[in-house]
Amino acid sequence: MNKVEIRRPSVGDTGRLHQFFELVIRDTFTKEGIGDQLSVIEHEINTKKSLLKGCLNDPEGNRYLLAAFHENSLVGTIHYGPANALIIEGTQGTLADQVEVGSVYVHPEFQGQGLGSLLWSEIARALSSRNIKQFCFDSGYATAMRLWKRKFGEPDYILKDQWGPGKDHMIWSRKTGSVPIRFNP
Repeated sequence: MNKVEIRRPSVGDTGRLHQFFELVIRDTFTKEGIGDQLSVIEHEINTKKSLLKGCLNDPEGNRYLLAAFHENSLVGTIHYGPANALIIEGTQGTLADQVEVGSVYVHPEFQGQGLGSLLWSEIARALSSRNIKQFCFDSGYATAMRLWKRKFGEPDYILKDQWGPGKDHMIWSRKTGSVPIRFNP
């Protein structure tokens, strides 16, 4: 993959980000075998659109979104912000004050090429530059949980059967320095 530009998005990127969220969320749900959950998909897409709006309207606020571009195409996102309600509830408030890393999405055509690791590196740099030493993240997607276990080890919390029998949700808490820093080739 040629050089990727990772930057905070601008208002002019809104349409592309909306299309990107539509594409990757629908693709993720389909790959997870839950592509028929249309209302959940729409809720997830609208949540990401709202997150984007909040980041653009308050660039110095407590949310920080990065977007990755390859040859002027949007190919990935990652953000940090306050811990979500499921993390707070699932940890009985233990991680309520931690920053959550989320919205880690890679375009289907770019998955498995190291872009996700590059995004993690960039968000770790952003966290470090703001002196944020600890962060948390979660997932209920089977594919992502396998990936995060390989990258970050076993989760700190497992919410058994959160999404139905045998469909757990996992939550990790890690030190910012634990994210390997990669450089954009």
